[in-house]
Amino acid sequence: MFLLHEYDIFWAFLIISSLIPILAFLISGVLAPINEGPEKLSSYESGIEPMGDAWLQFRIRYYMFALVFVVFDVETVFLYPWAMSFDVLGVSVFIEAFIFVLILIVGLVYAWRKGALEWS
Repeated sequence: MFLLHEYDIFWAFLIISSLIPILAFLISGVLAPINEGPEKLSSYESGIEPMGDAWLQFRIRYYMFALVFVVFDVETVFLYPWAMSFDVLGVSVFIEAFIFVLILIVGLVYAWRKGALEWS
C-alpha cells in the first residue's frame, strides 16, 4: 500500500532545499547596499578605463572546443563509478562501459575530422 508518511523526509528535504536559496536571495537583496555611480555602471570595474567597444565577436571554434572538453570531462565522471565497482558488477557492465567509450571515441573522431579540436 502506498503510504504518504513514508515520504515525510523527502518532502522536508525538498522544502528546506527550496527555501534556502530563496531566503539567501531575499536576504542579500535587503542587506546589499545600492550604490549606482558612474564606476558601477561602467563596463569594467578594475579601475582601468575601457578602450574600444565592449562587443567583441569570438569565433565559434572556441565554443566548440569548450563544448568538446565538457563532453569528455563528463565522460570521466560517468566512468568513475564503473571503475570503482567493476569487480562487483561483472562482465555485462564492462561491455556496457566499453560500448559507452566506443561511442565517445566515435564522437571524438568526428570532432577531430570536423576540425573542432584545432585551436587556431
